[in-house]
Amino acid sequence: MRLRPQRSLRTVLTTLTAGLAAATCLTAAGPAHANSPTSNASNACSPTVSIDRFSDALDKTTYDGTFVGNFSALAVDRNGDLAALSDRSSLFTLDRRTLSPTSVVPLADETGAALDSEGLVVDRDGTRLVSSETEPSVRRYSRDGRILDRLPVPAALQVAPAGRATTNQTFEGLTLLPGGRTLLASMEYAISGDSTGIVRWQTWERKGGPFGPFVLGAQYAYRTDTNLGVPEVAATPDGRLLVLERGFTAGVGNTVRLYLADPRRATDTSGVENLTGQDDGVRLVRKTLLADIVDCPSLGATAKQPQPNPLLDNIEGMVITGRTHGGLRVLLVSDDNQNAVQTTRFYFLRVRTA
Repeated sequence: MRLRPQRSLRTVLTTLTAGLAAATCLTAAGPAHANSPTSNASNACSPTVSIDRFSDALDKTTYDGTFVGNFSALAVDRNGDLAALSDRSSLFTLDRRTLSPTSVVPLADETGAALDSEGLVVDRDGTRLVSSETEPSVRRYSRDGRILDRLPVPAALQVAPAGRATTNQTFEGLTLLPGGRTLLASMEYAISGDSTGIVRWQTWERKGGPFGPFVLGAQYAYRTDTNLGVPEVAATPDGRLLVLERGFTAGVGNTVRLYLADPRRATDTSGVENLTGQDDGVRLVRKTLLADIVDCPSLGATAKQPQPNPLLDNIEGMVITGRTHGGLRVLLVSDDNQNAVQTTRFYFLRVRTA
């Protein structure tokens, strides 16, 4: 199956208006203890991306006996608050203005075992779609953490020996495309038999009405920069995707780049056994660099381990929180791995995609 044709920008924006309108409260006021310089040209990371501020307010804190951190994904809830997913099987609700936690729900698989939860989508009905890179899997949860459904996963994308994927290198990013009928999950790294750096993106198509079940859809191939993986993707209002690429070098620090990608003319690779990146008729997802986060101003940030820019950390989560003049408001978060030399940090960006 193919990604649905692009609708007019007016139609797409109308579909997303409710969610983005609710999210504007995230940009109306900064969180407590945030670095909040006046936005100006000196805040530019690139010609298309600027950073307004960052916040370390939640770093090494707890809520209701649960460690606040290990964040792998963000989503905007229907009321405008943030849902923040920990890869240690916890799903937090964060206040839209302060980022302070207001609730936490434990997640588990069908046997009660913990997940390595990585991707998060809040669906139209308020249920949560959560990807885990253990099997990998995508499950639907109620707001109180009950499993409601589990989506099918192609055999090749399952972890070996069942499939060709490597443990902890599978579904990292998860996003719902405009219109709410196509769900997309990004593999972090290549599967066995594919060339290093070519990662597969799996889609599911919703059948029936607006709350119908998802069935397997098309698959696409995306080439990462050398030694980088894909920790997150986020659909833009016009059907393209913001893509985070990330890597880490001991003694040097993190590399984090933000790309704009367009899968709409890419080849459906679900029937292609091996992806080599050569001239084999496969059209990869096109991408355009928006910014290398190392080029952002540090804004007074400090790092607990070597970094090429002290602002950098293990950035893993991303969500579009609203619109701004000429672009989008984008929120990033780092996964501190509950590690003393890493930081839970939120980054408030403005991104132009035109």
